Amino acid sequence: MAHAYTPGLKVTKAAIVRKERRLPLPGQVLVKEEQIIRDKEWWKKGIGWTVRAEDVVARTELPGNVQPINVAGLLSVPPEDVPRLMLKQVGDTVKRGEPIAQSKGFFGLFKTTVTAPTNGTIESVSRVTGQVILREPPIPVEVRAYIDGVVVDVIENEGVIIESKASFVQGIFGIGGERIGQIHTLVDSPDDVLTADLIDESCKDKVLVGGSFVTADALNKAVEVGAAGIVVGGIDDANLREFLGYDIGVAITGSEQKGITLIITEGFGRMRMATRTFDLLRSLEGKKASINGATQIRAGVIRPEVIVPDENLELTETEKTELKEGLVVGTFVRIIREPYFGKIGKVTALPPELQEIETEAKVRVLEVELDDGKRVIIPRANVEIIEE
Repeated sequence: MAHAYTPGLKVTKAAIVRKERRLPLPGQVLVKEEQIIRDKEWWKKGIGWTVRAEDVVARTELPGNVQPINVAGLLSVPPEDVPRLMLKQVGDTVKRGEPIAQSKGFFGLFKTTVTAPTNGTIESVSRVTGQVILREPPIPVEVRAYIDGVVVDVIENEGVIIESKASFVQGIFGIGGERIGQIHTLVDSPDDVLTADLIDESCKDKVLVGGSFVTADALNKAVEVGAAGIVVGGIDDANLREFLGYDIGVAITGSEQKGITLIITEGFGRMRMATRTFDLLRSLEGKKASINGATQIRAGVIRPEVIVPDENLELTETEKTELKEGLVVGTFVRIIREPYFGKIGKVTALPPELQEIETEAKVRVLEVELDDGKRVIIPRANVEIIEE
């Protein structure tokens, strides 16, 4: 029988997670490829070349910004005279405020001096335009491991691939980039709201887990105490706008500089966090987590994520297999259309024949048993898989 393949979110206690950590342009990989090759047999035994999430695994330098200086204009001389008036030559480094060119003046008097507007290196001097190009110092870029794990491959001059056994939770939406912190649950139930009064100094550098909702005041308080992130079921768009100071765009998120990463697991509004998700996160209390709020809903979907590495996790053969069998009886799903929007349930039947729905269209449907035991018939397109 053919399977129905439905997009879904992963929520699993144990999985193999692989992350490619790549530089934006060629540079230096700090883990040597020959070392990885030598350690292959060790890796099979569970030892290997291990890294921590905080470790720098590759670095490079981005070219500094260019500062054009109109020396001819500043000295009131023809462009062809600029090279002989330069005090600094191509390749010389200069500091901000340091003289780089000077006019001859009258009888050695009334000289005009041009100084460097910033630190940098003289890159070119043009006798055609009279312009001097000053290149600012290069910008160092470092790529960190992001997750605790084992380096299983090296991308020459670009980066590494890191593999880890971990608990893994994907969200619906998020803001903020990669952060690391210990899981800290602040509520007792997935129905509870995460409010500012629950957050104190003990939350510094922690990944805070809430229930159905988070307020703008709570987000601001979390930033104030230095929390690493918040994971919660839902948020109101007005609260998100108040926190960010602007309406969120439809492109990729993750570059927001608000001092915290926010991950929404269910959707917008007050939405009870799925029991399985909440119970899993609560069971990870005190463990080190790597989180990323980057979200993209167009081609090349990117989901916000919570990764909690644990080398002692025991993986079943199913968890070691990357390919999933699709939508089958027993699959946990989230309903993504009204009237049951946001509900979690288990597939109990997959009728093969087309059925007519309210719009009079004939579509494939499924039967879902909700958390309260109620069974409903809905179109297959109205659910997404919660992958275990």
